[in-house]
Amino acid sequence: MSVSITTLVAAVNDHDLDKMLALFHAGYRSLQPAHPARAFVGSAQVRANWEAMFAGIPDFRAELGRVVQDGGTTWCEWTWFGTRTDGRPFEARGVALFEFRDHLITAGTLYMEDVETDGLGIERTVQDMSGRPPGDRA
Repeated sequence: MSVSITTLVAAVNDHDLDKMLALFHAGYRSLQPAHPARAFVGSAQVRANWEAMFAGIPDFRAELGRVVQDGGTTWCEWTWFGTRTDGRPFEARGVALFEFRDHLITAGTLYMEDVETDGLGIERTVQDMSGRPPGDRA
């Protein structure tokens, strides 16, 4: 596992913004392909985002699943969880691809989603996506 990813997880779980930000390039680029309006550039936005996360989810924790190094890119599975200040549970899961240069995170592509607690199920999801229910041959 990349030492920076290990350090990132520890900093996140310690809610240590300064330690986190020390891992990010000032010009860090963030993309969320399923949510293009969430893209941003700059470590200042990383700080603002995580200040809000730690304030809104005071017991925020992150766990890593599989981690794969591919050249200068680290692929990692994440689970984020905790309890919001209003008492609602928080859980998100997904994959993040981080690009590194000179031991700093220069870019991230995140595929993180809230875990559904009352999802539609696969048949309804396929129907909503395709306009047809699974198995409909008409």
